[in-house]
Amino acid sequence: REARLTRPEDFRRVRAEGRSWAHPMLVLCRLPNGREVTRFGFSVSGRLGGAVVRNRVKRMVSEAVRLQYDLVEPGWDVVFIARRAIVGARSDAVARAVDTLLSRARLYVLARRPA
Repeated sequence: REARLTRPEDFRRVRAEGRSWAHPMLVLCRLPNGREVTRFGFSVSGRLGGAVVRNRVKRMVSEAVRLQYDLVEPGWDVVFIARRAIVGARSDAVARAVDTLLSRARLYVLARRPA
């Protein structure tokens, strides 16, 4: 639970002050947080679909992050923003997108980065 961004002002701060990287399925925004943990937040617009679609997208992205969490450097606030291309995507494709963005944002601990 301590690894989750939940407050709207935290999401706004990361989007406004942070740096971002784009992928056809997701956008990753990151900002240093000065803490011992990296916190993640997930944003899925109502434009992508109803509650079932939005919740499925959030579950897929959060599961992909959970599997990589131990490899991520501490001290960041990270927001993933879903794009239309993620609707209907398979979970393995979402996991590859998350991995690509974490790599491009240099959020992996170098000594334990996946091959």
